[in-house]
Amino acid sequence: MKYMLLIYMEENALSDSEREHCYQESTQLTHDLYASGHYLAAAPLHPTSTATSVRVRDGKKLVTDGPFAETREHLGGYFLVEASDLDEAIRIASRIPGARVGTVEVRPVIEIPGLPGAEASRELQSQV
Repeated sequence: MKYMLLIYMEENALSDSEREHCYQESTQLTHDLYASGHYLAAAPLHPTSTATSVRVRDGKKLVTDGPFAETREHLGGYFLVEASDLDEAIRIASRIPGARVGTVEVRPVIEIPGLPGAEASRELQSQV
C-alpha cells in the first residue's frame, strides 16, 4: 500500500545550516528506502510565500497568494512510500529528519485504477 508522509514544520524552525543538514539526511534516507523497495518519491517544497491557492466556487476560479490555511506549521515536503501496513509507514515516518522539529502526517493513498502512471509504478516496484 502507498502512504503519503507529509512533513509539517514552522518555516523558520531550521537555520540555513540545519536545513542543509536535513536535506543531506533526507537524501540518505531516500537512498535507504529505495534500496529496501519502499521509496516512490520525495521532495522538499519552497516556502509558503511562493504558494498559490486555487478555489472554484459557483464555476468561478479564485486564485490567491499564499497557502490555504493560516497556521504556524506549514507543509514543507513529502515522501511517497510503499509500506506493507500503517505500522511500517509510521516506522518510516519516524526516520524523516523533519519529524524531530515538526510533524509528519501519515496518510494512505487511494489507488484509482486507470490513472496514468499506475502501470509504470507497478513495473518499477516489480524491478526493485
